[in-house]
Amino acid sequence: MYFREDDCQSSVQETGEGEAEEQEELTQPKIKLAMWDFGQCDAKKCTGRKLSRLGLLKELRVSNGFGGIVLSPVGKHCVSREDYSLIQKKGLAVVDCSWARLDDVPFVRLRCAAPRLLPWLVAANPVNYGRPCQLSCVEALSAALTICGEEETANLLLGKFKWGHAFMSLNGELLKAYSKCQNSAEIISVQNAWLSQESQIPRAPTDSEVATLESEDNIHNSSDSEDGLPPLERNMNHLNIVNSDEESE
Repeated sequence: MYFREDDCQSSVQETGEGEAEEQEELTQPKIKLAMWDFGQCDAKKCTGRKLSRLGLLKELRVSNGFGGIVLSPVGKHCVSREDYSLIQKKGLAVVDCSWARLDDVPFVRLRCAAPRLLPWLVAANPVNYGRPCQLSCVEALSAALTICGEEETANLLLGKFKWGHAFMSLNGELLKAYSKCQNSAEIISVQNAWLSQESQIPRAPTDSEVATLESEDNIHNSSDSEDGLPPLERNMNHLNIVNSDEESE
């Protein structure tokens, strides 16, 4: 059996095209992403709303249920590899709210079958830089995706923010360790072992460092209206919680 020269050239061309396709950068998430937004944050600084405007996630109303994994403070277990199959089938969602106003969020009214917590990580966003566990929406989603093995989608999301790479720089080693865990119990074990090594815990930023980061972020966000994104839309969940409560009574 032999191949003609033109057959070989065709085969080489197809192989080259296949490799080129594999090397192309990801432009859309491989996972269905969603968010409940309660309008408690500055809309121009809200990472979740920016992802929504970029078409990378879907915004949900309070009345909408979600069948996938939901990152929420009401979770009893940490997100882990064992959640990956559900994330692939149904997706991953986050609850966007202010850390200072958690008590105002009606978590019990959000219909989700699989709420999950995130393990200990350090924020890199300009608002809470260096503070443990106070992650923004994009950081939370990216962390969960990385832990479950979807690092490519995680990098796609973080790449939309100029400080995004800092999140992986601060947490890369720990996220790698979490991603090797098969369940929530192993995640907690790794977390506790890490926290017992105080030298590995990043120091909290000084007030001047926080002010500098926020100033740079304000400059970056001031050009949002000129970055080709659609304008901010009215948040359907913002301040409608009280009204919906009165209607349900």
